[in-house]
Amino acid sequence: MRLRVFRARNASLAIAAAREAMGEEAVVLGTRRVGGGVELTVAWEAVEPELIPPVATPRFELARHNLPPALRFAGSDLAEALAARLDFAPLPLERPILLVGPPGAGKTLSCAKLAARAAMAGQSPLIVTADGARAGAVEQLAAFTRLLGLTLAVAAQPEVLAKALQARRPGQPAFIDGFGCDPFDAAQAELLHRLAQAADATPVLVLPAGLDAEESAELARAFHLLGARHLLPTRLDMARRLGGVLSAAAAGLALTEAGIGPQVAAGLQPLTAIWLAGRLVAGPQRETSAC
Repeated sequence: MRLRVFRARNASLAIAAAREAMGEEAVVLGTRRVGGGVELTVAWEAVEPELIPPVATPRFELARHNLPPALRFAGSDLAEALAARLDFAPLPLERPILLVGPPGAGKTLSCAKLAARAAMAGQSPLIVTADGARAGAVEQLAAFTRLLGLTLAVAAQPEVLAKALQARRPGQPAFIDGFGCDPFDAAQAELLHRLAQAADATPVLVLPAGLDAEESAELARAFHLLGARHLLPTRLDMARRLGGVLSAAAAGLALTEAGIGPQVAAGLQPLTAIWLAGRLVAGPQRETSAC
């Protein structure tokens, strides 16, 4: 029999880490409170000690993210494991970008951030809002575009959107702020599909971090059926658990950018396996606020 000690903020996290590392055969011998949390002593039988794989460093850190069983990363190099399991890709700016997602996901602010980054790079992006239903949506994006010296077009219908994009110059970035869509509603899904077709756009799913892993995966699969192939997660500056983000990405979406704060000029972070591994282990940056 072998013994091992696990420490965590509470007993539930310690038990989860023990079960993940040692398997269901592990037996809890006792718990006691220590500075900053709980200490758990676990025993398990080791018939062939040499065959027991070493426990990877990041596994305990990942327990708090509530990852589903299908997303358990093995190996000591977390960045390498993420790169092997998930896709990472830059935004395909050769076509218009249509930001899609459920209401309140952060599409409008993400659109403003993308426009600001393009403007600061010396480009003059074409900005369109297709959100004609949410109160204040047009005014919010218009305030950003005025500060950037850009013109905002309003096109909530597919025919109007297609006409607005006729003004796009070759190579000019174009960002479309989509409406808050329930992808499980047939009428809303049909309208979103028609908007994407009319604009010949690349749908990019905007999804807030911190959602339940299964909920995120279901939303990602639904928007994947509507053409989304990229994921832009928001609120990574405050979310404590990223199981939802990883579950959504595993549904067939490439991680591309991350919303890391409310600043329009510096609120996006290109997502890489190395950056995400650091974020998973280190947790949110407390000095910033939600985007």
